[in-house]
Amino acid sequence: MTTLLGFDFGPRKIGIAVGQTITRSASPLTTLRSRDEKPDWERIAALIDAWKPAALVVGLPFQMDDTEVEWSPRVHRFARQLQGRFGLSVHLVDERLTSIEARRQLSERPGRSKPPTLEAVDAVAAALILETWLCEQD
Repeated sequence: MTTLLGFDFGPRKIGIAVGQTITRSASPLTTLRSRDEKPDWERIAALIDAWKPAALVVGLPFQMDDTEVEWSPRVHRFARQLQGRFGLSVHLVDERLTSIEARRQLSERPGRSKPPTLEAVDAVAAALILETWLCEQD
């Protein structure tokens, strides 16, 4: 079984999920707030140390016309920094509509009376990003 971590990167917060290759499934872990628009590298390092992933997957946002969003260079930079800091393979995957799907899934949970928090949405979106990548592997 191979463990991976998935990331839903945003300038202010980063959703993180853990998944594995046997079932090709992922679970939301947490959402980390950025400090001065910089990732919380200490907490990311702690998660990588705890889960010992073989690789990392980062969602790359696209517009519906297949062009990258204007802030996608920051996502590419984050992916390069992950690879450089932790020496792990980093894979980018199209994350189009994952936040919308995450909101839908969270809203449909039984007993839910309030809208989902943004932190919950980001962590679930990270799980969807990771599952997308896992399902694309043969």
